Amino acid sequence: MAPSTSSAVTLNINGEKHTLSVDHRTTLLDALRERLDLTGTKKGCDQGQCGACTVLIDGRRAVSCLTLAVASEGREITTIEGVADGDRLHPVQQAFLDRDGFQCGYCTPGQICSALGALKEHAAGWPSAATADVRPEAGVPELTAEEIRERMSGNLCRCGAYVSIVQAVAEAARAGDGAAADEGAAVGEGAA
Repeated sequence: MAPSTSSAVTLNINGEKHTLSVDHRTTLLDALRERLDLTGTKKGCDQGQCGACTVLIDGRRAVSCLTLAVASEGREITTIEGVADGDRLHPVQQAFLDRDGFQCGYCTPGQICSALGALKEHAAGWPSAATADVRPEAGVPELTAEEIRERMSGNLCRCGAYVSIVQAVAEAARAGDGAAADEGAAVGEGAA
């Protein structure tokens, strides 16, 4: 008898549990879009290079086109649909609107999820390739435009709204996005 090529998985997405049978090769992106009708997460390159499909898994950024649905079982998945608090936009979403951090809008869900992850990483003191002093005693680096550009570099915008995206992320950080600061410590726990 041939081994089964599918499994039932329970995915915890935006605080709701969804149980579905998936082929073992099904990506989280395809499960979200095709099986659960959560189409806010976009399919761009389908190769992990553009960031359009970025979601948060256990508070950390992940490209869902390279993440298998079966590997996501038991983890907390946040898509763009789960970022706002009801009708109240998350401060990062509001900053993207206020700073016009989008043009066509296709990459915006991934940009926003990536910005949330980047702000948490920054608040936890994680350095980036742009961080001048990476010693732990140097503390949290200043969130400069260069830092933001580096931290957001995995997300492409074909329209070229980068200047506004950087401004939106900076504005959200200045607004004292308490969620990013509070969750930042949790993101850093257990990280290598």
